[in-house]
Amino acid sequence: MAQGTGSINSDYKDWEWSDDAGERARLLQSPSVETVPKSAESQGNGLGATSALGAVFIVVNAALGAGLLNFPAAFSMAGGVAAGVTLQMCMLIFIIGGLVILAYCSQASNERTYQEVVWAVCGKVPGVLCEVAIAVYTFGTCIAFLIIIGDQEDKIIAALVKEPEEAGSSRWYTDRKFTISITAFLLILPLSIPKEIGFQKYASSLSVIGTWYVTAVIIIKYIWPDKELVPVEIPTSPSTWTAVFNAMPTICFGFQCHMSSVPVFNSMKQPEVKTWGAVVTVAMVIALFVYTGTGVCGFLTFGAGVDQDVLMSYPSNDIPVALARAFIILCVLTSYPILHFCGRAVLEGLWLRYTGVTVEEDVVRERRRRLLQTISWFLLTLLLALFIPDIGKVISVIGGLAACFIFVFPGLCLIQAKLSEIQETRAISWWAQVSYGVFMVTLGAFIFGQTTANAIFLDLTA
Repeated sequence: MAQGTGSINSDYKDWEWSDDAGERARLLQSPSVETVPKSAESQGNGLGATSALGAVFIVVNAALGAGLLNFPAAFSMAGGVAAGVTLQMCMLIFIIGGLVILAYCSQASNERTYQEVVWAVCGKVPGVLCEVAIAVYTFGTCIAFLIIIGDQEDKIIAALVKEPEEAGSSRWYTDRKFTISITAFLLILPLSIPKEIGFQKYASSLSVIGTWYVTAVIIIKYIWPDKELVPVEIPTSPSTWTAVFNAMPTICFGFQCHMSSVPVFNSMKQPEVKTWGAVVTVAMVIALFVYTGTGVCGFLTFGAGVDQDVLMSYPSNDIPVALARAFIILCVLTSYPILHFCGRAVLEGLWLRYTGVTVEEDVVRERRRRLLQTISWFLLTLLLALFIPDIGKVISVIGGLAACFIFVFPGLCLIQAKLSEIQETRAISWWAQVSYGVFMVTLGAFIFGQTTANAIFLDLTA
């Protein structure tokens, strides 16, 4: 996209809640990417240390996660392999486009995080909506992570105590609510309290390996299936033309790496939009193969009877699958504090703007507030996870929010960025980009509305 001659309107800086945009950028910086401070960049030393290949790896890791467990069920809801793959391919074009738009707007606005780009380009109202959406999204994802822990622990415990899964367990220490609670209190809560979470980068790398292992196990189990694994029914077409839209929340949830993409772009040695376009294209194609392999093989293994969490469909005594469950538990144990950190940072930024207090002036109260925020967040997510045993219900809601990060906010940024350019005549390319932005906003709003309405309808009729 061509850089316009005009600068983007940054009227958000005039909002009375805060005068320091750089302070917000530092506060809300993605914990997984280390970038150079904006002050250094203004002096000509802003080049990062991440190569194009390294950026591909980071984006792939940001996209891949525990959401892949829901892809086989999404293919089943969509009506089969053809419908699921076609929907992924169509949506991938706009997913890549959103990532390129964010890099373009980051470069134009000189902002280094997702929410700061939205603030600078679109203004205070979309900026606040973006931050609220991030807080809700990360909160919902934390609930999904706790449900996944319960799913995997149920199977592991069933294998260890050698009790029939259908009959349920009579022992209090094997009860699902107890196992989720004890795991959360002993492992997740201590990791969520610290102010910084950079120490988790090594465990996070191990969890990435685990995600790839899970995909490999699902593919191998399809190629060399166990005798007792017989699919109930394998749909080959959608039941209705609207059924294919049921897979959209899972696809959006799986490919959503847009919030961390802006810091990754700014951490590159050569942060150029053209180079970034190649980086995200390669990264998304890799993620596409992983998700498609998991979705297709998991769906064809179990057919319409596949569980929302595909690992729940495998028997408890399967050793390779048991190891996959352990890896998934490790993945969500390290991911929960990171997502909580991002949500907490957004809430903290909103609070500081509202009170007009700087980070340096609020050190003592920040510690008390961080502890209160962490405990409240933790207890609420745990309580909801104990009484929402189906991961599909959570993903159907937060998948709609993921569509906002992929389509709506990038589309708004592109529209506003182009409108702010000072040009005597507006070429066809200008109109094409504005039209593309309008289409992205419309598509994202449709996905968000459709998935949210469908989730509410299913909950009311359940």
